[in-house]
Amino acid sequence: MEKPIISSNKEVVFKTEKRKENECSLADSIKKNKQSYFLMAPYFILFFIFTLLPVIASIVLSFTNFNMLEVPKFVGWNNYTRLFLEDDIFITAIKNTLLFAVVTGPISYIACFLFAWIINEFPRKLRAVLTLVFYAPSISGNVFFIWRIIFSGDRYGFANGFLMNLSLIMEPVQWLKTEEYILPILIIVQLWLSLGTGFLAFIAGIQTVNKTLYEAGAVDGITNRWQELWFITLPSMKPQLLFGAVIQITQAFAVSEISIQLAGFPSVNYAGETVVTHLIDFGTIRFEMGYASAIASILFLLMVGTNKGIQRLLRRVGT
Repeated sequence: MEKPIISSNKEVVFKTEKRKENECSLADSIKKNKQSYFLMAPYFILFFIFTLLPVIASIVLSFTNFNMLEVPKFVGWNNYTRLFLEDDIFITAIKNTLLFAVVTGPISYIACFLFAWIINEFPRKLRAVLTLVFYAPSISGNVFFIWRIIFSGDRYGFANGFLMNLSLIMEPVQWLKTEEYILPILIIVQLWLSLGTGFLAFIAGIQTVNKTLYEAGAVDGITNRWQELWFITLPSMKPQLLFGAVIQITQAFAVSEISIQLAGFPSVNYAGETVVTHLIDFGTIRFEMGYASAIASILFLLMVGTNKGIQRLLRRVGT
């Protein structure tokens, strides 16, 4: 019985010494790099105040009844119960948002990379022009009026005029006032606007790939551009791929402005309702901040869960 005790004591002593060494090395590292920590401190302070603290506050408020005028009252899980069991509009918003994410997320992500990969093959000046052309819609201000003209409900709308000239329809269609057309139109517009920051990140990432890797790959047996893409280009730009994925996830789940500008607020029979527009409704119009915080918490969990899944998929790139 004594030997195991001695062995156990030795293990405890070893673990204690190892812990002390790690603590000392951590303290030495902090002292050695204190200037770096000092320079990073403003960012961390701002990140905590304007990002981390609001998220924590939102999660806490989601368990309360808070109307901006009275002290928050703790109500437990009532807001979440109301969301999933009583709020039919929220269920519609969840379905629309998930459909947006499933359709626009992967398509826009792949489109951003493919366009960036193709544009990178052009000469520098032409590449700069094409980059501006594809990126311009995402930075245009009041660009939605173009789509309102295209899908105008009278005969002067481009879609109605085109279809009537082909005798495919006899009278104008109320595109943005008909429930079955609203969501497909919003998805089309979202895809048109999707070549934004992630697109630029992909272009930058492709240009930073070490060209000698392609020569080494040719020596190792890579024979075509698709093999170069999978075994060299993609593994070399994993940070940009992850950044682009985060941007596309955020855009896919945070759709609101498109729905408000084109389909109205609220849209016909809530056909264009999303989680964010539902959040805006309760947060900025009804001032039910506890309920709005519960909606925001659900959206936050959806984004985090999707982001973790994407990270796992990206780890397999090039394997």
